[in-house]
Amino acid sequence: MQTAIIFDCEFLCREGSQRRFWCAADDPDPVIAQIGAVKLGLEGDFPLLDTYRSHVLPVDRFGNRYALDPFFTKLTGITDETMEAEGVSLQDALAGVDHFSNGAQFWSWGKDELNMVAVSCYVAGIQPSIPAGRFDNAVKLLIAAGMPIEDLAKTPSNRLADYYRVKHPPLQGHDALDDALSVAYTLQYLLKSGKLQPDFFDHSKS
Repeated sequence: MQTAIIFDCEFLCREGSQRRFWCAADDPDPVIAQIGAVKLGLEGDFPLLDTYRSHVLPVDRFGNRYALDPFFTKLTGITDETMEAEGVSLQDALAGVDHFSNGAQFWSWGKDELNMVAVSCYVAGIQPSIPAGRFDNAVKLLIAAGMPIEDLAKTPSNRLADYYRVKHPPLQGHDALDDALSVAYTLQYLLKSGKLQPDFFDHSKS
């Protein structure tokens, strides 16, 4: 079955760091700490076939582990204890989500790959293992399905399924897997309703 991978990332922050473009003296680099992904079937009833989540041990540009800021923990629910128990290296996390994808195209609500691959690999001093051409912006899919531009601009990924009134299990905002599920449930609804055609997932046409 043809598939698409809908993914989301949580990356390090302190209160206000996004507004500051992470430029305060004590802001961490915006490296990833969590990856979530959903495998969406593009045929038949457009099933959600599988899910993936990994916690990534965040390191600074000198190779030292970042302690998680309390604001980040409150926002995401990710604790230092979670990292100790479940955290993996950036290399292993990227290899894991790449294996999960089985070569399918990655889609995120925006350009999360810039933090997942470009920023994080640069800071860690490693070669990116997934090329940029494997990623695309799911906002294009919503435009193709007719979502108004003004609504796109003010709807975060964790509110997208609610925007379309799609029924789904409870989701936690700012959890990478749950945010990816919010987008995936929405795309599944749009595919089933005929508002979005599977061929729009062909990135060569996007």
